[in-house]
Amino acid sequence: MCRTVQETPLLLHFTAPVMVRWPPFSLCLLLLLLSPPPLPLTGAHRFSAPNTTLNHLALAAGRGTLYVGAVNRLFQLSPELQLEAMAVTGPVIDSPDCVPFRDPAECPQAQLTDNANQLLLVSSRTQELVACGQVRQGVCETRRLGDVAEVLYQAEDPGDGQFVAANTPGVATVGLVVPSPTQDLLLVARGLAGKLSAGVPPLAVRQLAGPQPFSSEGLGRLVVGDFSDYNNSYVGAFADNRSAYFVFRRRGARAQAEYRSYVARVCLGDANLYSYVEVPLACQGQGLIQAAFLAPDTLLGAFAAGPRGTQAALCAFPMVELGASMEQARRLCYTAGGRGPSGAEEATVEYGVTSRCVTLPLDSPESYPCGDEHTPSPIAGRQALEAQPLLQLTQSVSAVAALQADGHMIAFLGDTQGQLHKVFLHGSQGQVYHSQQVGPLGSAISPDLLLDSSGSYLYVLTAHQVDQIPVAACPQFPDCASCLQAQDPLCGWCVLQGRCTRKGQCRRAGQPNQWLWSYEENSHCPHIQSLLPGHHPRQEQGQVTLSVPRLPTLAADEYFHCAFGDYDSLAYVEGPHVACVTPPQDQVPLSPPGTDHVTVPLALVFEDVAVAATNFSFYDCSAVQALEGAAPCRACVGSIWRCHWCPQSSHCVYGEHCPEGERTIYSAQEVDVQARGPGACPQVEGLAGPHLVPVGWESHLALLVRNLQHFRGLPASFHCWLELPGELRGLPAILEETAGDSGLIHCQAHQFHPSMSQRELPVPIYVTQGKAKRLDNAHALYDCSHCQAANGSLGCVWCADGQPACRYGPLCPPGAVELLCPAPSIDAVEPLTGPPEGGLALTILGSNLGRTFTDVQYAVSVASRPCNPEPSLYRTSARIVCVTSPAPNGTTGPVQVAIKSQPPGISSQHFTYQDPVLLSLSPRWGPQAGGTQLTIHGQHLQTGSTSSAFVGGQPCPILEPVCPEAIVCRTRPQAVPGEAAVLVVFGHVQRTLLTSPFRYTANPQLIAAEPSASFRGGGRLIRVRGTGLDAAQRPLLSVWLEADGMVQASRIQPRDPEPRRSCGAPAADPQACIQLGGGLLQCSTVCSVNSSSLLLCWSPAVPDGARLRRVFFTLDNVQVDFASASGGQGFLYQPNPRLAPLSHEGPTRPYRLKPGHILDVEGEGLNLGISKEEVRVYIGRGECLVKTLTRTHLYCEPPVRAPQPANGSVLPQFVVHMGNLQLALGPVQYEAEPPLSAFPVEAQAGLGMGAAVLIAAVLLLTLMYRHKSKQALRDYQKVLLQLESLETGVGDQCRKEFTDLMTEMTDLSSDLEASGIPFLDYHTYAERAFFPGHGSYPLQPQPEGLGEDGRCATVRQGLTQLSNLLNSKLFLLTLIHTLEEQPTFTQRDRCHVASLLSLALHGKLEYLTDIMRTLLGDLAAHYVHRNPKLMLRRTETMVEKLLTNWLSICLYTFLREVAGEPLYMLFRAIQYQVDKGPVDAVTGKAKRTLNDSRLLREDVEFQPLTLMVLVGPEAGGAAGSSEVQRVPARVLDTDTITQVKEKVLDQVYKGTPFSQRPSVHALDLEWRSGLAGHLTLSDEDLTSVTHNHWKRLNTLQHYKVPDGATVGLVPQLHSGGAVCQSLAQSCPLGENISMLEDGEEGGVHLWHLVKATEEPEEAKVRRSSLRERELAQAKAIPEIYLTRLLSMKGTLQKFVDDTFQAILSVNRPVPIAVKYLFDLLDELAEKHGIEDPGTLHIWKTNSLLLRFWVNALKNPQLIFDVRVSDNVDAILAVIAQTFIDSCTTSEHKVGRDSPVNKLLYAREIPRYKQMVERYYADIHQSSPASYQEMNSALAELSRNYTSAPHCLEALQELYNHIHRCYDQQVAALVENKVTDL
Repeated sequence: MCRTVQETPLLLHFTAPVMVRWPPFSLCLLLLLLSPPPLPLTGAHRFSAPNTTLNHLALAAGRGTLYVGAVNRLFQLSPELQLEAMAVTGPVIDSPDCVPFRDPAECPQAQLTDNANQLLLVSSRTQELVACGQVRQGVCETRRLGDVAEVLYQAEDPGDGQFVAANTPGVATVGLVVPSPTQDLLLVARGLAGKLSAGVPPLAVRQLAGPQPFSSEGLGRLVVGDFSDYNNSYVGAFADNRSAYFVFRRRGARAQAEYRSYVARVCLGDANLYSYVEVPLACQGQGLIQAAFLAPDTLLGAFAAGPRGTQAALCAFPMVELGASMEQARRLCYTAGGRGPSGAEEATVEYGVTSRCVTLPLDSPESYPCGDEHTPSPIAGRQALEAQPLLQLTQSVSAVAALQADGHMIAFLGDTQGQLHKVFLHGSQGQVYHSQQVGPLGSAISPDLLLDSSGSYLYVLTAHQVDQIPVAACPQFPDCASCLQAQDPLCGWCVLQGRCTRKGQCRRAGQPNQWLWSYEENSHCPHIQSLLPGHHPRQEQGQVTLSVPRLPTLAADEYFHCAFGDYDSLAYVEGPHVACVTPPQDQVPLSPPGTDHVTVPLALVFEDVAVAATNFSFYDCSAVQALEGAAPCRACVGSIWRCHWCPQSSHCVYGEHCPEGERTIYSAQEVDVQARGPGACPQVEGLAGPHLVPVGWESHLALLVRNLQHFRGLPASFHCWLELPGELRGLPAILEETAGDSGLIHCQAHQFHPSMSQRELPVPIYVTQGKAKRLDNAHALYDCSHCQAANGSLGCVWCADGQPACRYGPLCPPGAVELLCPAPSIDAVEPLTGPPEGGLALTILGSNLGRTFTDVQYAVSVASRPCNPEPSLYRTSARIVCVTSPAPNGTTGPVQVAIKSQPPGISSQHFTYQDPVLLSLSPRWGPQAGGTQLTIHGQHLQTGSTSSAFVGGQPCPILEPVCPEAIVCRTRPQAVPGEAAVLVVFGHVQRTLLTSPFRYTANPQLIAAEPSASFRGGGRLIRVRGTGLDAAQRPLLSVWLEADGMVQASRIQPRDPEPRRSCGAPAADPQACIQLGGGLLQCSTVCSVNSSSLLLCWSPAVPDGARLRRVFFTLDNVQVDFASASGGQGFLYQPNPRLAPLSHEGPTRPYRLKPGHILDVEGEGLNLGISKEEVRVYIGRGECLVKTLTRTHLYCEPPVRAPQPANGSVLPQFVVHMGNLQLALGPVQYEAEPPLSAFPVEAQAGLGMGAAVLIAAVLLLTLMYRHKSKQALRDYQKVLLQLESLETGVGDQCRKEFTDLMTEMTDLSSDLEASGIPFLDYHTYAERAFFPGHGSYPLQPQPEGLGEDGRCATVRQGLTQLSNLLNSKLFLLTLIHTLEEQPTFTQRDRCHVASLLSLALHGKLEYLTDIMRTLLGDLAAHYVHRNPKLMLRRTETMVEKLLTNWLSICLYTFLREVAGEPLYMLFRAIQYQVDKGPVDAVTGKAKRTLNDSRLLREDVEFQPLTLMVLVGPEAGGAAGSSEVQRVPARVLDTDTITQVKEKVLDQVYKGTPFSQRPSVHALDLEWRSGLAGHLTLSDEDLTSVTHNHWKRLNTLQHYKVPDGATVGLVPQLHSGGAVCQSLAQSCPLGENISMLEDGEEGGVHLWHLVKATEEPEEAKVRRSSLRERELAQAKAIPEIYLTRLLSMKGTLQKFVDDTFQAILSVNRPVPIAVKYLFDLLDELAEKHGIEDPGTLHIWKTNSLLLRFWVNALKNPQLIFDVRVSDNVDAILAVIAQTFIDSCTTSEHKVGRDSPVNKLLYAREIPRYKQMVERYYADIHQSSPASYQEMNSALAELSRNYTSAPHCLEALQELYNHIHRCYDQQVAALVENKVTDL
């Protein structure tokens, strides 16, 4: 059987970095072989893995099975947390910097890496477990729920589309499995992790099934412009019936560094994330969200709180308000452009995408509740949803869960210190009603806080264990008080069932007073409020009335009864009053010996349930009398019982039961009677004479008596009784009555001779009536027995008669009195050692040490050295104190006292002179506040009787005793920290310790202490954190308590708070409690100093019944209250737990344990003062591992086999250790497993063999089938997976490429500051703008036209007249209309003539503008009657070309000053990116492009190289160079030689316009190595490789040119060095020149990187390697390389945005020509009644943006002196098309079949459209441009460009066009009556 292994690591070692899949029986065998006997799993169930870090927890709801994701492991657990299966997932050889690989050589930095689980989800539909690890870029796998060791799917060669989880353990990944109609989908959200994960979206929808599991291909992704700008950190993912929610933290866009909390919502059926909406969350006054949970109708969030975020606050966000906030954001973004009613932006489209909020119809939110392709996404609300904190905690919360039960909301909060807090949420408040330590202190609770399907248990995950915690532990509360005091909202007291239950478990909970809930007002436990009477005599029966408020009502046939102990009596109920009859005398238990009553429990019982209980006492008056023999009457009538005294019969009776005729002394409780109370008792008040009588002398005693009237008239005799030592002596006595009720008792005279040799002997005396009836109140007499202490008035003398003694003078014969005393006697000498310097005060004790000081003044010597007595300290005969003289070290001898002529007294003890030496200190430092117990080590420190210690001049009081080798003292406070010298004074001699000074340090500071509760038995470990804690040598945790008298008298002995030490023994720990003044007790324990920041303390044990006064830490002299150290949390002592015996038959009966069962121990208050981890349970010598601990239950998993008994018992005992408490619950007896039923061996063997054969056959067939099917499936999946695998690193590549590009652009900017942007001069610019496609000089004069001077003059004169004629507006308009009407006048001619007119009228731009304005009016009138939207759409008329030329002239300054720089930077960025990747010189296709038709789809491997180019006169460098320089140039090893020369020229001449550079075909490239090694490189030479009619162009790779090689450009000496040199302009066109047909080549195909046609079929068949097969599959699916377009697009995005912003920005003044043109169009629209804004939008777009700016975007060579390669031109065409799409008013829709070029910028186009609309709107709102301003601007332009380029040539060309239709022109002029020209 597989079991959970506790506290012991699994000794599993793996050498291969592979995923291991083990069958279940192998796992069991491994666990049994490699692990010790597994520890038991209990009902308080726990699964632990001490040496394995647990990451995630998942629950299969239908099965109840739990799955634990850990580092290198997956565990499958039963609901009781028993291990069912395990899978090994690591470590593996991996690197976060590499994509998944098969060959480790592909990733040199890979190493053995632990595989932490990042995501663990259950798919119920497919019964699969989804597990995603950290390694292999976070790829996932699926495993069977029934056995996690069985892998169902694992990607062999995953692509980046299958990178799911974060590849960094600290980055959270959350996810959900959501159902769809056909299959489950996976929603995964993750933060930004390693560099290869930047392209993985933060939120993606992924498929779980199909040919490509975990891929998001075709599904929604949250596209983010730059993930690092936002840095989402996800907290949790949740789902309800309709939506999925993701809670996370992120910052705003690039300029917003502040983080905020958010919740995002996505429809469950939305696989494209069209419905994505997020809104901010705010818990008022708190920090960021740390944990969250979606409860019914509420989203709970735990936010960071406190000054350093170390605390937490809980906020609740109603789902109704959250949904309304999201719907508001969605509505505003759909229908109002994101603007609220006030005009402020309240919703937007976030994450840097191009989509923008729009203005759709108002019903769009209802029509598209989950969005659609045309709706904006992702939407982010700006208005935060705020909530007030419900609760604040002192620890940071890491996990939240909640439960709706019994109509109440219960939240469970796990904090970062391992504590679980249960919180009752009611109204706007939250209340923590229970906290318990679940994991080890400091081990945070994981966010995976799971509730089982029944809502009964909570599964809690920490770093090394999983715990099952009951949601409501009602049964653990044994009584009503504990049930209600627990404040558990799920628990209440079921009165008639006598149990703490859930409300649904109480049968009569709906009736009043039946189920008591702690949160109800006036909810009190049923209790007996009063008893009448409160006690009863045991000798008679009577009725007792109980008052029980709020008593439940019973049915008619149900009854209460009273239980007096074991006696039951039927109860009679009237409202709150219950009457019962007491038991008869024989049913009342006997009173315990020495007591006068017995107390029994009295309970009001329903059936067998005690509803309310109290104590009831039965008293016995006769026992009261017996307990007080010295004063029986006073005891009787003064007791608390109603007892009376019968004085004549001396009986104490209850009621009035004295014999008839006898007077009664009544109890003090009686009223309205005279004779009552102790004062009425007959009693002896004392002696009538002196209290001292001499011994041996006959004396007479008289005693005062009172209240003897009770004996009058009765014959009575009295006796006096003396209690002498060893005998009771009786003396006859006579009563002498005096006045009143007083009298005298005269005892017979007697001589006393006690044998005790005491000075005074107290003797008790009492009086009896007769010989048995004693009177109350006896007193003592005294006698004289010691001569020396007697008072002089006693007349004592020393008598030598017989035995010498001190006697009473008259008793000693006169001759026996002695006047002299015997010789001196020395009894003791103190001290016995002293310093050699002398000066020590020596005390001598004895007898006969002189009668006066003069007797001993010179009579004392010590070790033969004189000792001088001190007169003030002398005590006659008993004590001498003298001061020693100096003596050599080591001198020793007795003490001698010689008085006059008497023999000397010599001591038996010897005194020694010794030299004390100080050696060292411990500790060497202590707190500045003092109190350090400092030990001074040395030799002979026990010198003299007194010694004093000093530290830094401050006294250091010495703690007794002083030992020979150590002195212990306690330091005093010091003003400032620092070093202090230590010295000790022995008498008058001092010793200083110079080598080891004591150092005062800063006082320790306490900042945290936990836990804050303990049982009264103590022993719970408390961790205290702070600073400078090692400065305290012996820190204490102390408790002050107030104890009642019983506790003080019975359990506490008064003790010194500073107990005496003993030499050679360590200081005793102050475990016991000591009594302080003022009725206080102090209980302390010594803390262990773990480090300077951690103390380990154990809670002291405190007696029951004592009230807690103060809990504090003592660190030497620093005292800190526990509440101050724990941040305000006071310390609480809980009652000790009570555990029931295991066996219901009693604690001595064995408990029978069945194999595999869990031990359930019942009790009360089990977890009030301890956590599960701190409890230890032992069965004999084996441990029963605690799994769950609740208030009423302890569950532990016993050892599999019976452990050895401890302490020699027969059966192992079950013992529970809870701190200091050890609770033995009885023996445990293991039961054997039941034997299997008998079955014949022969039948077993036959059946087994048959089954084996059958199974083998089935397995063989199954394996064959699976092998074939898996091989086919693997090949099929290989092709599909290739779609994802070749997209590896797109996002990361974008980021890296963008960084490199920005660096390059920065360098370019620096270069441009020196050389400037290579703008074309105005003349060249105008020619290229007017005559595109005509070369550099389209208007060259005809050579033959002006050959003769005369003719030249005539022509010039005619052209001048034509120029004058053109100044006639009517002529010019007629000319234009006439030319356009000619059928032979083509569109090309129209454009040409319009450009000629532009040149001819260039000096009169005002006139040209007027002509254009008139023609535009005619054009508008023409299109108004047709389709006005078609106007200016194409260049079909001369006015449209005139408008283009006019804009080119007017915007030239704007180009140079504003738009030129971003346009040039875009061009250079494109060129730089294209050059970084390989470009096929034959086909013209490139790896880096935006145009899919120009995309090099094959995977070409290349390496960048840096060549050092020699520049100078000898190297063919730039002209003017005076010395050779080395210029680095970046190239690729796959570049052809021509491509290398182009890149080298770009680098060498980077500041030179292209027209001024040498031609690439005029130079050769030389590779130089050393002094003489020169090799000319060319595209083709004899070394070129030709195969099957395919010749490959030479590359640097072909020549094996290394990185860093030196090359030079030299003038070309022959014309055959480059391919198609004669067709140099055509070569880059690519595919048009794929085969050479000249004679030299003979039909040989040229190829560079790829061949233009497919390879022969037989070549494919010959492939054998896996890599070649993969390449073949890749070529079969070329679309997989389209991700390169995304990489290129992401890299260039900034430059595209900058260019569009420069064109469409209104932050700077708009060119006046644009404003003039737009005003003109507005006028035309108004004139012709065109009110459609779309039409006007189209006119403005066609006239400016499409006519001028698109041309500028597509043709930078029109503006700059640059070379535009075909690849750059193709990319610019895509960008220009994007600009065109942004200018249209029609909705931009894309689909699966849309061109790739349109898909690239599909998300950005809406944003660009908004820019266009805003551009038009801002221009429209600006002040109109007047004719004067426009004419002024035009005049200035004419002056700036006075000499129009080729004006005469233009007039001549114009004349040729006029001449072709001369007749028609004349006819038109005549028709228009233009005859005066």
